[in-house]
Amino acid sequence: MPGKTAEEMALDQKEISVAEFFEKNRHLLGFDNPAKALITVVKEGVDNALDACEEAGKLPHLKIAIDEKGNNKYNIKFRDNGPGIVKEQMPSIFGKLLYGSKFHSRRQSRGQQGIGISASILYGQLTTGRPALITSRINENNPPKWFKLKIDTMKNEPEILEEKELDDGFEPGTEINIVVEGKYLQRYHSVDEYLKQTAIANPYAHIEYRNPEGEEYDFKRAAHKLPPEPKEIKPHPYGVELGVLVRMLKKTDSNKILSFLQNEFTRVGRTSGEEICRLAEVDPDRKPSSLKHQEQEAILNAMQKVKIQRPPTDCLSPIGSDLIRNGLEKEIDAEFITSTSRDPEVYRGNPFQIEVGIAYGGELMERENEKVKIMRYANKVPLLYQSSSCAITKALEKTDWKRYGLEQPGSTGTPKGPATIFVHLCSTWVPFTSESKESIARYPKIVKEIKLGLQECARDLQRHLSKKQKGKKEKRRKKIFSNYMPLVLENAVELSGQGQELSIDPIMERVIDEELVEKAEVGEEDE
Repeated sequence: MPGKTAEEMALDQKEISVAEFFEKNRHLLGFDNPAKALITVVKEGVDNALDACEEAGKLPHLKIAIDEKGNNKYNIKFRDNGPGIVKEQMPSIFGKLLYGSKFHSRRQSRGQQGIGISASILYGQLTTGRPALITSRINENNPPKWFKLKIDTMKNEPEILEEKELDDGFEPGTEINIVVEGKYLQRYHSVDEYLKQTAIANPYAHIEYRNPEGEEYDFKRAAHKLPPEPKEIKPHPYGVELGVLVRMLKKTDSNKILSFLQNEFTRVGRTSGEEICRLAEVDPDRKPSSLKHQEQEAILNAMQKVKIQRPPTDCLSPIGSDLIRNGLEKEIDAEFITSTSRDPEVYRGNPFQIEVGIAYGGELMERENEKVKIMRYANKVPLLYQSSSCAITKALEKTDWKRYGLEQPGSTGTPKGPATIFVHLCSTWVPFTSESKESIARYPKIVKEIKLGLQECARDLQRHLSKKQKGKKEKRRKKIFSNYMPLVLENAVELSGQGQELSIDPIMERVIDEELVEKAEVGEEDE
């Protein structure tokens, strides 16, 4: 049978839309199975709502309700008190993948790619055939706008089925209704757990939630002040690759290489810009678009050699040590809580910051012989899946927990004990291992910083456990003396009445013997 000709093969070639690609590869976005899919839909809706509220300078108040519709179908409703969305943007935001305002922005935010909420709508459309219902109002002077829409996957465009203005009564903000196929579970990998962890990392948010069982949760805010808003920064020379530099050289409005370096990069001034040009042997007055390939490579290599300040860190919005403590105290009844927020560092020109918290004892004592609970976060978003490949897990397993008072089978691994360990990485660009954004890549610099943060909090835990052990010793010592004191007094009275020299050596010997036994026991425990 003769094969196809080039002309016939050409007829089979056609462009694939982003929506069509993810329609066939939804597992890449976190819709691997019904249970995880339900969490992913909630995650994307919550991320959108929190980002919108914070950007508008409003303390977030979210309402989430999940109602079972039968046959593993669930209606998920999100409601927020954010700034709302203008009518013209609503169809594209919810009905077009890779549409958003944060992809090119170098500052910390939960969403980046513009895939999240539209992918959730696409998943609902694929699994139930139902359109999404969107209502939004920007202020009291504008009526609420309502849309019923689907996504045209062949074109990656919104398909508006119906739209209208509603009467007053809908408060400013946004409401989304999506019907999806899913599976509701009550365990660690559950919507309930996801929202609890979200409330811990965002203690300034008030989250009301009703699960499919009809149980209602009210995660009240523990802080009434938003963290500082992150500011946008330009790329840092140390984090730029050749292809990106070539594109920047072509698109820049600068007429000279020197001004290009100063205007397009952060921390590059006139002196460092001239030094880059000198090392690259390129005239600083050359037009950026006129550089040949070898000259572009020379500029890139020179940028890596010149000493340039670290990028500014006001592009980050960490939770903060105090708020981490507040969040843990709000949701966990522990006997001891410690937290730290380390100084910012940089990987590949991207600023990042590590924050750690440890809660110990209290209600966690019922898990004394189990592995510690690990809460992983990236830009305040909980990561519930793919823990084994995550930088946070790697750093935790490389830490020697025995020296800090927790049991650790073998020389490495997850420790055991009545503790919850909280680790948060915030960055302008989190290096996720996949589009599902569940695991952080193991960059050595990131793993090192996480380990240092864990050790810092672990030392506080060790001091607490030492004081606790010392208190137990003191209590046992007092108990020994209180047990023998009546005998001491009785013998003292008897001896003094007989006119004999007062001597309680035999009795004290017994007390001393008891103390020696106790010290020996404590020594064995410490060893």
